[in-house]
Amino acid sequence: MILLGFGRITLCICVAAAILGGCGGSQPPIGAPGVMPQLPGTATHGTSWMLSEAKSKDLLYVTDVRAVTVYSYPKGKVEGKLKGFYIAYGACADKKGDVFIVDGGYYKIFEYAHGGTKRIATLDSSTDDPNGCAIDPTTGNLAVASLGFGSDGSIEIYKNARGIPTTYRDSTFQEYWLCGYDNKGNLFVDGQDYEVNFIFAELPRGSSTLKTLTLNQNIGWPGGVQWDGKYVAVGDQNTPVVYQFAIKGSQGTKKGATTMGSGASVVDQYFIDGQTLIAPNQLVGSDSDVLFYKYPSGGDATKIITKDVRAAHGVVVSDAAK
Repeated sequence: MILLGFGRITLCICVAAAILGGCGGSQPPIGAPGVMPQLPGTATHGTSWMLSEAKSKDLLYVTDVRAVTVYSYPKGKVEGKLKGFYIAYGACADKKGDVFIVDGGYYKIFEYAHGGTKRIATLDSSTDDPNGCAIDPTTGNLAVASLGFGSDGSIEIYKNARGIPTTYRDSTFQEYWLCGYDNKGNLFVDGQDYEVNFIFAELPRGSSTLKTLTLNQNIGWPGGVQWDGKYVAVGDQNTPVVYQFAIKGSQGTKKGATTMGSGASVVDQYFIDGQTLIAPNQLVGSDSDVLFYKYPSGGDATKIITKDVRAAHGVVVSDAAK
């Protein structure tokens, strides 16, 4: 076990979230969008900074509500901090290493070059409370899932990650939480219906209609969605567990489960990098951290980052140019 950060010399003790598991009336995890305890003040308009050496390194971006902290990857040394956000939620990166940060308070998506501090593009969300994002590896399109404050959620697709998005909705969804593309350009998204039940769908490549999928595993609260190279991985914030599903037609069959130990409590938008699962522990305050696990075996954390982590929500790895 490796513990990174200052002021901690022992392993983190699990802080249990007050969560009721299961579908139909399951309660939102502590720290979830819309119920997250708000930090004092408004947006942090400080100066963003980055070490000059950062651009040559693989980097881990951690959205921390008011700021985004950038670490060397996998070592976990602080390399910089991006500021000027109201509520920094989701994060995703394209093949070039450009990083997109979804701001659920400003209803915008900000793009940064790998290791950069200046915004190279700003996209407007057409709906309220955007949350998660994903890049289509086959086209470079950007998908954004929006909660819509519980009444006007949507999936927005920005062609080539630019311009005005095309909006997709399905009448069974009340909220869209997080999304992820597979290697063929099919988009998968989780969310909740109008009875607060978990719901999962696919937007097949080239289609304009979301297709609801049935999973043979109960999921209490929507978590991250990512293609792991073989299966579609879907997280449950109530547990926390990441499940692996094989998708065929309208069915998703569970092929495995990664249980996160060592203090994981509320894990929203995780990131899978080969055999490593990076999990932001979203609790506000001194108990928030970023946990590393073996994937897909799970178990105890192999590394913990605490330095400059306050309310971790989303994580993504941006690769340096080779």
